[in-house]
Amino acid sequence: MSLLLQQGLGAVFMLAFAAALHQFGPLLSDRGLLPISRWLEGRTFAQAPSLFHGRYSDRLYRQVCGLGLLLSLLAASGWLERGPVLLCTGGWLLLTFLYLSLVNVGQRFYGFGWESMLVEAGFFTAFLGPGWMRPGPAAVLGLRWMLLRTELGAGLIKLRHDRCWRDLTCLYYHYETQPVPNGLSWYFHRLPRWFHRLGVLGSHLVQVVVPFGLFLPQPLATWAGLAIIAHQGWLIASGNYAWLNWLTVVLAFSAFPGPAGAVRPLWWELVQLALLLFTVKLSHKPFLNLTRKTQLMNASFNNWRLVNAYGAFGSVSRERYEVVLQGSSELFPQVAEDWREYEFWAKPGDPARCPPQIAPYHLRLDWVIWFLPLGLPLAMVSADTPERRLAWRYESWFVQFMNGLLENDPGLTGLLRTNPFGGGKGPRTVRALIFHYRYTTAAERRASGRWWVRTQVGVYLPDFHGDLGGSSRAQRS
Repeated sequence: MSLLLQQGLGAVFMLAFAAALHQFGPLLSDRGLLPISRWLEGRTFAQAPSLFHGRYSDRLYRQVCGLGLLLSLLAASGWLERGPVLLCTGGWLLLTFLYLSLVNVGQRFYGFGWESMLVEAGFFTAFLGPGWMRPGPAAVLGLRWMLLRTELGAGLIKLRHDRCWRDLTCLYYHYETQPVPNGLSWYFHRLPRWFHRLGVLGSHLVQVVVPFGLFLPQPLATWAGLAIIAHQGWLIASGNYAWLNWLTVVLAFSAFPGPAGAVRPLWWELVQLALLLFTVKLSHKPFLNLTRKTQLMNASFNNWRLVNAYGAFGSVSRERYEVVLQGSSELFPQVAEDWREYEFWAKPGDPARCPPQIAPYHLRLDWVIWFLPLGLPLAMVSADTPERRLAWRYESWFVQFMNGLLENDPGLTGLLRTNPFGGGKGPRTVRALIFHYRYTTAAERRASGRWWVRTQVGVYLPDFHGDLGGSSRAQRS
C-alpha cells in the first residue's frame, strides 16, 4: 500500500508542477492576467503562506516549479522512499510546501478543490515514512479521513443542494453540461434514462455509505477502497476533471493492507501521536461542516490548506452555455464573415470537433472560461443593454485576456488551440458571444458528423477595441 500510494501521489505532483510551469507565464507572471507580484502587495506570510513573500520574481517561480518537478520525479520513481526516515519525510514536506506556495498565490486560476486536496495529501503522505518501514498509523488514518471527507462531502452536498440528485435525474443533464466533456461523454449522455437513474443511486451508495467502510477491519476496508476506485474509473471515462479522479484513486490505496516492514522506532511513534492529535484538532470545523445543511464545498479552514472540506457538483446545470470568442480585422465589422473564431483546447467550440481527452492534465483557462456564463438567467443572456453589460461585472483577468488577444500576445494565444490571427497582425476588434450548446441526437450525428448543435443566444462582451476600465496589459507591465 505505502509505496503504491507514494509513487502514485508523486506522479500527480509531477503533473501539477508541469502544468504550473507551462501555463504560468500568460496567467500569473508579471505580464500575466493576474500578476502574482501585484497580488502579494499588502499580504503577509500568515495570510497566505508561500515562498514568494520574501521576494518574488518570475525566475523564482520557475525555479520553484523546477525543484518541485525534481522532487516529484524522485517520489514517483520510488527513490524518495528508499532513504532514511528524516530524508523521506523532509522531502515530502518540502514538495508539499512548494506546491502550497503556488496554490496560495494562484488566485482565480488555482481556485479548484483538487489543488487543496493535493496539498493535504502530500502533508499526510510525508508521515507514512519510507517504504522499508511499516507505514505510520496516524498518517494512514489521516489519508482515510481525508478520503472520507472527499467522498462524503461530495455525496451530502449533492443530496442537500439540488433536487435532481434526490429524484435521481441529474445524470440526464450532467454529461452534456459538465465543465469539460471528453469524446465518450456524448455516448454516456445517450445511455437509457433508467441507467442514468441507476447511476445516481450507485453514486449515492459509493459516496455516502461506502466511505465509512474505510475504517472497518480488513478485508472490508479494501473492498471499500476498490468500490471508490471503480466509481472514479467511471468518472475518468466520462469526463475531464484534471487530476481530481486520479488523486482520489491514489487516496483509495490507503485502504489496502500495509506492507510488512521494519518496526517503527519509538520517536517515530511519538511523531505519529502528535500527528493524530493535530489532525483531531483541525477536524473540528470540517466535521461540523459535514453535519450542516449549509454545507460548504471545497473550503479551507486554515491558510495551510490542511484538513479541508471537499465536495463537487452540488448543483447541475440543465442547459449548456458557452462564451465564444471572435476577432475581426475590421474596426467596425458589419457582417458575420468579418469575424473569425478562437478555439480552445478542451472546452466546446467548433460543433464538428470531437471533445478531446485532456485529463489528468489541467487546462486552467478552459475551466475558468466555463464558469463565466453560469447562473445567469436567459433573459439577461439575451439582452443587449447597458444595464445587462453592467450586470456581467467582468472579471479583471477576462478584460486583460481580451486586451491580450487584441495585442496578439503569443503567450496568451499559446494557451489556445487555434489563433485565427497567428503569426500575423492581430485583430482590431474582439467580442465574446454566448451560445447555447446541446449534444446532437444519434440521427443528427449520423447525418452531419457533428457532436454539438449550437445557437447564439446573447452577447457577453460587445465589440471591444481594448483597455476597458483603463488598465491594459501594456500599462501594467
